[in-house]
Amino acid sequence: MYLPQETIRRKRDKEVLTQDEIQSFIRGVTDNSISEAQISALTMAIYLNGLSKEECVHLTLAMRDSGDIMQWKHLDLPGPIIDKHSTGGVGDTVSLMLGPLFAACGGFNPMISGRGLGHTGGTLDKLASIPGYNPFPTNEQLTEAVKIAGTAIIGQTGNLAPADKRIYAARDVTATVESIPLITASILSKKLAGGLDYLVMDVKTGSGAFMPTPALSEELARSIVSVGSGAGLGLSALLTDMNQSLAPAAGNAVEVQCAIDYLTGKAKPSRLHEVTIELCAEGLLASGLAKDLDDARKKLNASLDSGLAAEKFAKMVHILGGPSDILENPKKYLAQAPVKIPVKAEKNGYISRFDTRDIGLAVVALGGGRLRSDQVIDPAVGLTDIVELGQEVVQGEDLMMIHAQSEKDAEIALKMIQKACYIHDEKPRALPLIPKRISVQDL
Repeated sequence: MYLPQETIRRKRDKEVLTQDEIQSFIRGVTDNSISEAQISALTMAIYLNGLSKEECVHLTLAMRDSGDIMQWKHLDLPGPIIDKHSTGGVGDTVSLMLGPLFAACGGFNPMISGRGLGHTGGTLDKLASIPGYNPFPTNEQLTEAVKIAGTAIIGQTGNLAPADKRIYAARDVTATVESIPLITASILSKKLAGGLDYLVMDVKTGSGAFMPTPALSEELARSIVSVGSGAGLGLSALLTDMNQSLAPAAGNAVEVQCAIDYLTGKAKPSRLHEVTIELCAEGLLASGLAKDLDDARKKLNASLDSGLAAEKFAKMVHILGGPSDILENPKKYLAQAPVKIPVKAEKNGYISRFDTRDIGLAVVALGGGRLRSDQVIDPAVGLTDIVELGQEVVQGEDLMMIHAQSEKDAEIALKMIQKACYIHDEKPRALPLIPKRISVQDL
C-alpha cells in the first residue's frame, strides 16, 4: 500500500524519490486521495531540498500524464509542432506574432497560454480584447485553426495536466512558488500535454522579470532545458531583458494593436522585433525548418514582408470566432479608453532606469491586469508610446501615454509611473537584449 507521508518524509530527509513514488503521489493528487496538507508538505520539502534532474523529469511526466495529452499525428500535418513559453513580463507581445510566424514558415503552433496575474500580462487577456475570440474552442474549431491557420492560441482546458492546478494552488498559499524544480515541472508538464515536438523558452531577467536575479533566471533556464530534454523535448532557451517594457505598449487591446501593426508592416519596434525573430529562429532551427539561424531569420523576415504571417494571424482569429477583417479595421473592434494623458519628463537627462514591475502594476491599477484570478480585465486601458532606456529627454517631453477609463484612474497610474521612471544626467550603459542562449550542449 502506498503511503504519501513516506514520500514526504523521504524528501524532508533529503532522500531521492523513485519514479514509482512520484507517480503514485501524482495519481493521488489527481484523484483527490491526497490532501492539500500533504501536497503542501511535499512542495515545501522540495522547495527546501530540491529535486535531482531525474526526479524532476519523473515529476514532469507524471503531471503530464495526469490528464489528456493532445494528439496531432492523425492530422498528418506537413510540419513539426513548435511552441514558445515565456516566464512573463511587461509589454511581452511576442506570442501574438510568434505563432503566425511559425505557421508562415512551415511549422504548426497550438499554443496553450494563460491569463495575466500580478504585474505580468497574459496572452489570453490580450486576445480576449478581440470581440468573439474564443480561447476555449471545440475540438473541431481547434483542429481547423491548426490545420488552416497553422496556429491556435488557446487556454488550458480542465483536463490538461490537472495535477498541476492542485499543486500550484498549494504552492500559491505556502510560499513555495519560487521553487525552480516545481516551476520547471509546472511549465513543462503543460507544454508536453500540448503534444509538442519542439519548445523555445523565453526566460526574462531584470526588474520586470518573475525571477528576482539574473543568476536565478539562468538557473531556471538551465533547469528547463535539462529536464525538458530528459523528457524527450527538443528545446533551447534564451535569456531576454525585462528591465523595460519589451513592446512600446503595455495592456491588452493596445498590445493587440501593436502586434497587428507589426505583422502588417506599419511599425517594427526594434527590441520587440529582435526578441520575436530570435525566438522564432530558435524554433525553426531546432525543428529542421531552417539550416541555420541566418537562414531562419531570412525566412521569418520574408514571411513578414510578404504578409503571410499577418494572413495566418487573421485566419486564426476568424476561425476562433473573431472578426474576419481584424487586420483591415482593428480600431473598429479593439476597445478605446476615453481618457488619455501623457506622462511628462520631470527634468532633462537620460532615461536611466525603470522599475518595470511597477510599470506593470500601474497597468493593473488602471484595470488592465489582475492581482486575483477572479478579477475582470478592462481591455481598453494601458500604456502606449513608451520611451526606451537610454533615450535622451527634455523636461515636459512625453515619456508614455496613459489610456484610462477616468481622470482619477489616470492620476493614480501617473503617480505610480513617475516613481518608476528614473532620469539622470549621464547616459546609462546599454544592456544586452538577449544576454544568453542555453542549449542542451551548454549544460
